[in-house]
Amino acid sequence: MAVTVIGPGLGTEGGPRRARPAGRWQAARQALLREARRVVGAVIVVAFVVMAIVGPFLYPRHLGANANAVYAPPSLAHPLGTDFEGTDVLALLVVGARYVLVSAAVAGAIAVGLGALIGLVAGYLAGAVDWSLSRITDFALTIPQYPLLVVLAAVARFTSPLLIGVLLGVTSWAGLARAVRSQAFSLRERPYIEASRSLGLSTSHVIVKEMLPNIAPYVAMNLLVSMIGAIYLETGLFFLGVLPTNVSNWGVMLNLAVFSAGAIGSAQAVSYLLTPLIAILLLTLGIVFVLDAVDEFFNPRLRG
Repeated sequence: MAVTVIGPGLGTEGGPRRARPAGRWQAARQALLREARRVVGAVIVVAFVVMAIVGPFLYPRHLGANANAVYAPPSLAHPLGTDFEGTDVLALLVVGARYVLVSAAVAGAIAVGLGALIGLVAGYLAGAVDWSLSRITDFALTIPQYPLLVVLAAVARFTSPLLIGVLLGVTSWAGLARAVRSQAFSLRERPYIEASRSLGLSTSHVIVKEMLPNIAPYVAMNLLVSMIGAIYLETGLFFLGVLPTNVSNWGVMLNLAVFSAGAIGSAQAVSYLLTPLIAILLLTLGIVFVLDAVDEFFNPRLRG
């Protein structure tokens, strides 16, 4: 039995129209190429991803120190100079990129996945389920995130980027869950959702197949935003020395530059201090520019 609903953006079965794969790729390409800054952002993000994947294979697992090359200036041998131990700064930057991006990706995926799932379930089922999940969300929102992260990181002393990502993700989902819940309350009253319920479709089918595509733009943009937040949180934890500094990470570079190399008062260590800061700035800028293209891709009103 087919249920026909007439309305903007709705197909013959009452659900939102889904563009063909070729059409989606064409729309994504047009959104990306419409402005030069979006292309620049995509190039920056891709460059860091390639650096994280390929970079560590170009250097030994343990970067050696060289007492004869302490604070060596930029040169062909050391394009970004060396640190207070004579270790190549470019090598530290490249090797640390994988740690940063892996933990940020895991944190973003977990935060967005939990937030979207809890928000959709609470908004669609309503009643006692909504009340219970809302109280859990409210409790999570009342906990100050950064102090909690400092305590948990100090107790557990995580070193794996996967574990760091999990820690950041499970403490960052509540805000998205609250926003998605509000949208789910609106979606559950739409005709095609009511038609799906009347046809006896399962709850999981309605949530995943009917409701989730409608909030996909919001979820996709929050994934990128969550990754930016995870990079800042992770870098801050390493900079404060809460997490072990025996790993290759941009936050560790900042920690050692300030507290071991004396970069605040020594001009020799300036490049060692600025290198991870500029890398974080560039990566953040690239993601922000890509977000602009993602917004246009999911919002046809912006394509004019």
